[in-house]
Amino acid sequence: MKKLIIASTSTLHGGEYLDYLLPTLENHFKECSEIVFIPYARPSGISHEDYTTIAKNAFAKINKTVKGLHEFDDPKTAIEQAQGIFTGGGNTFVLVTQLYTFNLMTVLAKTISSGTPYLGTSAGSNITGLSIQTTNDMPIIYPPSFESLGVIPFNLNPHYLDPNPQSNHMGETRETRIKEFHSFNTTAVLGLREGSWLEVLGEKIILKGTLTARLFQTQQDAIEINSETDLAYLGK
Repeated sequence: MKKLIIASTSTLHGGEYLDYLLPTLENHFKECSEIVFIPYARPSGISHEDYTTIAKNAFAKINKTVKGLHEFDDPKTAIEQAQGIFTGGGNTFVLVTQLYTFNLMTVLAKTISSGTPYLGTSAGSNITGLSIQTTNDMPIIYPPSFESLGVIPFNLNPHYLDPNPQSNHMGETRETRIKEFHSFNTTAVLGLREGSWLEVLGEKIILKGTLTARLFQTQQDAIEINSETDLAYLGK
């Protein structure tokens, strides 16, 4: 049975890394003593070592140890044998390129689908969808494919922002960008606002947190999805 927490962000404004999710993660990883952390997304170009330290410090608060995937001689086996897995945020294109470079995309998808508890934040959440084509990140590197894990049957737009009528910014909104995506693709896209996450248990995909999420489907008006809604129907 799949067990995933798919969060828009790792850190809320004014908070510490993962703090708002720790009660949920304590239960999610309750059978795990060690988490394998995938640091490949490297936010701001941070090193794998420094990024792993950030994750270690956060999980120490719930008495879990963390080991970075880069520390293993055989990353494929490390994923297959992991008690739990966490993929952090950063640049989605860098993350996906590394996963394909080390031939890990398929094994990671299989491991998650077999029931290993998984946490993704931001870029680590983007890759749970069918493709990474709805990320906000700059394509600073060209991955072999935009296809990702496909462990949920739609795409995500983490850090989703609503248009601000008071802003002088005249550039494209997130909604505009997603509409552009739907000019060429039919995959549904869920805009996850900060502080929201999806909890996947088996076939259920439940929106969590206090906010609504915005659902975009091709040739339909966007709609608001209430917290506690099961989004599994998007795969049917």
